[in-house]
Amino acid sequence: MNTSPSAAESAAEPAAQPTAPSAPSARTQVKRSANRASHDPAVLHAIIDAAWICHVAFRDDHGVHCIPTACWRIGEHLYIHGSNGSRMVKRLLDDECCVTITHVDGLVMARSAFNHSMNYRSAVIYGRFEKVEESGEVDKRDALEAFMEHLAPGRQAEIRPGNDNEYAATTVLRIALAEAACKVRSGPPEDDPEDMDVRAWAGVLPLREVRGAPVPDAACTIAAPYYVRHWQE
Repeated sequence: MNTSPSAAESAAEPAAQPTAPSAPSARTQVKRSANRASHDPAVLHAIIDAAWICHVAFRDDHGVHCIPTACWRIGEHLYIHGSNGSRMVKRLLDDECCVTITHVDGLVMARSAFNHSMNYRSAVIYGRFEKVEESGEVDKRDALEAFMEHLAPGRQAEIRPGNDNEYAATTVLRIALAEAACKVRSGPPEDDPEDMDVRAWAGVLPLREVRGAPVPDAACTIAAPYYVRHWQE
């Protein structure tokens, strides 16, 4: 007896859905509102690439600190930089830390105080930073040039590049994105059925980053380049 499915039966079977990436560790397993969690690298990359600042939490002999600092991404690492004498830079090389990024996209107005929320995109990265050397998988100078391109594509080709003394005074660190979790909320309020008759406005008050008009330096006589002319787009 032929027990294999017929062509018609095979065609009727739904295609297998791709499995969502799972949490890479116990501490990246989102417990609260787990339906908003994501471990998709593409989601993580987008959150990092849209950020100017991250917050780095670490501990030293004086307690716990959470420091804002500029960040950028190259491949599967998040990069930061600082002075060689920075307390944070020294501690990050000695112990694990936590890096967070948050974008707030809106205030969610519900019919009850308890159900108010925010629309957001957030990422949490765990691990230990490593120093980016002058020669390696990613050269320190190349990493800093990538940072400049993150700020303003095309800028690096116009400016005076860093000199040996400036590079020597700067430490570049990177942390792998292997242990990370994202959480995203979007959409309208989630009201309880018994609150639907409350006579209060409900919806979303959107928030977005707005780029202002460029302000040239008083001594600048150079025509605005492409990235300046299109800054507000």
